[in-house]
Amino acid sequence: MSGSSPFVRARELLVPGCRLLVVNLLILSVLQVKSQPADTISPGNSTRCIRNTSIAVGGGMVGTLLLLDRAWYAGYDRSPLHGFNDGTEWLQMDKAGHLFSAYTLGGWGHRLFDRCGMGEGWSLWVGGSMGLVFLSGVEVLDGTSAAWGFSGWDMVANIAGTGTYIAQHRLWKEQRATLKLSARPTGYAVQRPDLLGEGLPERILKDYNGQTIWLSGNLRSLTRSERLPQWLNLAVGLGAEGMITAEEMPGDGRYRQYYLSPDVDLTRIRTRSSFLRTVLVVLNGIKFPAPALEIRSTGKVVGHWVYF
Repeated sequence: MSGSSPFVRARELLVPGCRLLVVNLLILSVLQVKSQPADTISPGNSTRCIRNTSIAVGGGMVGTLLLLDRAWYAGYDRSPLHGFNDGTEWLQMDKAGHLFSAYTLGGWGHRLFDRCGMGEGWSLWVGGSMGLVFLSGVEVLDGTSAAWGFSGWDMVANIAGTGTYIAQHRLWKEQRATLKLSARPTGYAVQRPDLLGEGLPERILKDYNGQTIWLSGNLRSLTRSERLPQWLNLAVGLGAEGMITAEEMPGDGRYRQYYLSPDVDLTRIRTRSSFLRTVLVVLNGIKFPAPALEIRSTGKVVGHWVYF
């Protein structure tokens, strides 16, 4: 295969951090399935909607896995399914990314099947498990590649993300706490552009130093106070910096970051437009830029007027 092949270039760009992008692209594709509120769908239309949605979701997952297999893994030797312990890498920020991805895919899958009129239990378990199914497929590809391996820690994070969504809906019929993502470029990529990215898009995807995973709680739902705006959230975030390699190196100065910041739950903003509701659902996976308090594991406390 020549160096100018688009698949070679794609494989160079597709690294673990890019899985978030792959997941989001899959979500955007399946969200194009037209649907109606469940109470307005006739039995015949409901069956057709469930069938079409299942084909779209299943086809999107299989197609994405095939693309990953061709673009990411084709240049490496195959091997029997084997394990790989990566639990200490990147201060577990990659595992936080798996948690976010499984949660987000599960939430959107649930919405898709619920709008088709599928029973509440079925739509929650089938749609809510969409992220776990897809990311398990990615782990199988990892596990049959000599360059990687099946990560039990990744699977723990995938199950936790799926469980976080399903458990909340089973308990409260709503998501009182939402997992979100924010990302920004950092100066660490200049030291290892081959690993952390050369241009801005690559750096956003590859550089774990700039990624923050948030747990954003809706204050009105959590406190049951009618005085608070429906959309107002308070978020706690997890990040890390000082990482130019997966494993800690002597003197590399890596540290964890903990954040506290106000946030907005876009899904609680009322609108009559189904298109706008879909847009708000998609954007709600991104943390709203806002002031933030940062507490580092080194003991230093930093305030940010606006943090993303």
